[in-house]
Amino acid sequence: MSPLALGNSRSQRQLRLSWPDGREQLLDHAELRRQCPCSQCRAFRLRGMTPMVDSRVRVVEVVTQGYGVQLVFSDGHERGIYPWAYLLSLA
Repeated sequence: MSPLALGNSRSQRQLRLSWPDGREQLLDHAELRRQCPCSQCRAFRLRGMTPMVDSRVRVVEVVTQGYGVQLVFSDGHERGIYPWAYLLSLA
């Protein structure tokens, strides 16, 4: 299931998703960065470590990929593609 609408607020540091079932989801940019699904970040978390993320980090670009979205962060990280189901699970 993909969202009906996707918005990015740099000033509020939130990604907003509107789902077909009526749910509205607000996701914090820093938390999205901490939960990055790329192999490097996942391996880090599997070792029981939490990625160090500056709370001021922002999503500066959103690139849809069909099955999800690639987020480009202000700290330069851009490796993760967040599947729609994964984003929904972060609620």
